[in-house]
Amino acid sequence: MSVSETNRPNSTSAWDHGQRRQSLVESLIREIASGSLRPGEHLVTQGLSRRFGVSHTPVREALIMLAGMGLVDVAPNRGAIVRRVTPREIREIRQVRVALERAAVRLACGQIPRARLERLRDDSRALLELDWNWDDERSEGILVRARALDSELHDLIAAGSGNAFLIHELERLNILFRAFRDAAWSRSQDRRDFHRLPAEASEHLAIIEALLAGDRRAAARAMTQHIVSGMTYWGRAIPKEAPRPTNPIKEKPK
Repeated sequence: MSVSETNRPNSTSAWDHGQRRQSLVESLIREIASGSLRPGEHLVTQGLSRRFGVSHTPVREALIMLAGMGLVDVAPNRGAIVRRVTPREIREIRQVRVALERAAVRLACGQIPRARLERLRDDSRALLELDWNWDDERSEGILVRARALDSELHDLIAAGSGNAFLIHELERLNILFRAFRDAAWSRSQDRRDFHRLPAEASEHLAIIEALLAGDRRAAARAMTQHIVSGMTYWGRAIPKEAPRPTNPIKEKPK
């Protein structure tokens, strides 16, 4: 069963228009990040509408959102083509995210309840104290914990910024970041390579300690290091364009 099928709602009538569009965007990003949808694949509005059981309108809007994230190219009346995300685009996305997250953490310094930060600090320390040579059963649970901590910390900082526009932009971009983060971690789990997780827990701890100390500069520096390291890691998980044959065999004329 595909990711999109597992996330299909039981009743589309229970969704409002925005929820349908959001779910489509998230499902398609997950499939692009996992490699289920490869660069060059054609996404047809009518086919996606039937597949997800929704009208054409949220499908078209979802494709426009994906185009805004640089994941597809949209052509009028022709649906969309999945794009190959280039290293240059990764660098540009990283620059934008660093700017937004640095602004958010500076604004949030002194605004987040101390008890929330102390709990996240304790959770980060607990992850750092783990034995990183896990078996498959343990690794799944630890990945879930680490993913939840990462999302909660960034959401808490965004909300603590008190800037509605900044919160909206971070929410929009986090859909993209988290899909590729999860895809990268899934690949690491398959290879039993978990070196990124203790590094990320250490980065989280540096951000949290700076926030608890009320040190805006230190919080911004720690956030920059975290974003740069994280995006370098998940950028490696982006599916590459399928190689073309160097010497294609041409069919002889009859």
